[in-house]
Amino acid sequence: MLTQIRNDLWETSTYSPFPGLRTHAYLWTPPSGDNVLFYSTGGSDDFDAIEQLGGAAHQYLSHRDEAGPALAQIRDRFDARLHASAAEEEEVREFAEPGVLFTDRHIDGNGIEVIPTPGHSPGSTCFLVTGAGGLTYLFTGDTVFRDAKGAWAAGFIPDISDRDALAASLETLAALQPDLVVSSACVGDSGTHLLGATPWASCVDQAIRTLPAAD
Repeated sequence: MLTQIRNDLWETSTYSPFPGLRTHAYLWTPPSGDNVLFYSTGGSDDFDAIEQLGGAAHQYLSHRDEAGPALAQIRDRFDARLHASAAEEEEVREFAEPGVLFTDRHIDGNGIEVIPTPGHSPGSTCFLVTGAGGLTYLFTGDTVFRDAKGAWAAGFIPDISDRDALAASLETLAALQPDLVVSSACVGDSGTHLLGATPWASCVDQAIRTLPAAD
């Protein structure tokens, strides 16, 4: 079942690939009618609801951990064009052929600002869009999220993530001014957070402090 977050943003059902990890995908329905699915679903449970909202013309992956069997299911059901980082093409292609591979920061033809943020994984990428009411939505994947206590944390995994690259990526994100932050991984019921009067730069600073000390 989809949960409506904003007039043009919907959250899919919870997917738990393993105990302790909860993720969602998010369907953005811009005025163009070319709906965008950010991240990936765990299966086909929400496909009928997505279809009722106009389907998904595009799917954007924030990092390789979102690659799985659902990619082919989404492609086959909606004919969605898959967007992924060139740095993680091999992992994504195990499940579906990417239609677009991105390498640098840019605003694409769908009005989405693609922001490479390596660190959590080599190809981690964030996405910035202007949503309903002029609010700015920042999709952060697993690069930054809120922990079980509601504090902001960096998506650092020992022996997997690159600490220095992640710190630099967080500094890049700190310069943005989002209104709504949407992570892939989450601890509570939803990966969305409306900032309100909270300065985003202070949230990112809090996340940077969760990184291990530099060598």
